[in-house]
Amino acid sequence: MTASKSVTIIGGGLAGLSLGIALRKADVPTEVVEAGDYPRHRVCGEFITGLKDETIEKLGIQAAFIGCGSHREVTWHLREHVIGHQVLPSPARAISRFALDARLAEIFVAGGGKLTLRTRFKPTRFEPGVVRTTGRKPNGASPWIGLKLHARNLATAGELEFFLGDGAYVGQSSVEDGWINVCGLFRKRPGLQFDREEALPAYLRISGLNTLADRITAAEIRTRSKSAVSGFTFDRHVTGEDGVRLGDACATIPPFTGNGMAMAFISAALAVDPLVAWARGERLWEDITRSIHEALRHEFRLRLACASFLHPFLLNCSLQRGLGCTMDAGLLPTTTLYRLLH
Repeated sequence: MTASKSVTIIGGGLAGLSLGIALRKADVPTEVVEAGDYPRHRVCGEFITGLKDETIEKLGIQAAFIGCGSHREVTWHLREHVIGHQVLPSPARAISRFALDARLAEIFVAGGGKLTLRTRFKPTRFEPGVVRTTGRKPNGASPWIGLKLHARNLATAGELEFFLGDGAYVGQSSVEDGWINVCGLFRKRPGLQFDREEALPAYLRISGLNTLADRITAAEIRTRSKSAVSGFTFDRHVTGEDGVRLGDACATIPPFTGNGMAMAFISAALAVDPLVAWARGERLWEDITRSIHEALRHEFRLRLACASFLHPFLLNCSLQRGLGCTMDAGLLPTTTLYRLLH
C-alpha cells in the first residue's frame, strides 16, 4: 500500500537520517530538516556498543558501516595508572561521526529522501507527521562540558581506552584513516583560563590527566576536529509526551556506556512501523505517538536508571578509587553491568 501522508524529521543526526532511510524503503515521502551541513565533527565517543545487526538491517543502513573498526578490549586508567582490562561481550563498531553522518545522508538522498540543510524548523506542539530528532535537550544550568578532537601518532595502550580524572572521564578510540578520537566529559571549571584551541588539554591537566594531555600536545591534530558542547543534561526517563521524539531528543544516556549512538538507531527502528502505518492511513497520530513512547520507555528505562546510578562513580575521586580497587581485585561484574547498561 502506497503512503498518502508525508513525514518531516527535524534533525539530521543518527536517529533522523536512519529513520528517514527506513521510511523511504517503505515508500513514505520523507524530508529531513537539518540546521547544519555534512560532513562535520560532533562531540561523540565514536564507538557503538549494543547495536544489533537486526537493527541495522531493519533501518537499511548496512552500507554506512562498511570498513568501520571493530574493537573488543577496553583498558581502564585511573589518573596515570592502569586499573583494569575489560573484554566486551560483543565488538564495538568504531567510526567517526564525520564519516558516518555523511554516509547516512548520502544513502537517504539516494533513496529518494528530501534533505534540507542549514535550516531551522520549529513545529507546533503535537503537529502530526513531525518527528523530533534534534539532539540533546538544552539545559542552561548544566554543569557539564563535552570536548573532543582527532589525533594521529598518539600513543595508545589498546583499542579502546577509558581515563578517569577529577570530575572527568575521557574515552580514546581509533576510527578511520589512522585517526584516534579523544572525547571527554568534564565538570565545568568557570575559573579556568585557556585558549579555545587548547580547551581539551587544559581540562585534562586540571583533571589530573597530565600524561594524556602531553600525548595530545605532541600528536598531529586533525584540522577542525576540535569540538565542544555544553548546556545539556542526562536523563533517567524517556521524554515523548509532546510528540514523537527519538535519539537524544528522547533521552540522553551518560557517554561512559558507549550506548548513546546505539540508542539513536534503536529508537529510530522502534518508530518505523508505527510511522509507516500512520502514513498509510491505518493508525491515528495520537495512537502511534503513544505506542512509540511506550516502546521507547520499555526499551530504555532500565539502562537509563542504571547509568544514572553508576555515573557518579566515574567522576568522584573517592568513588573512583573504590571502583579501581574493585576492578583491580577482579571483583567488578563487568559483564553484568554491560548487560544492564545496554
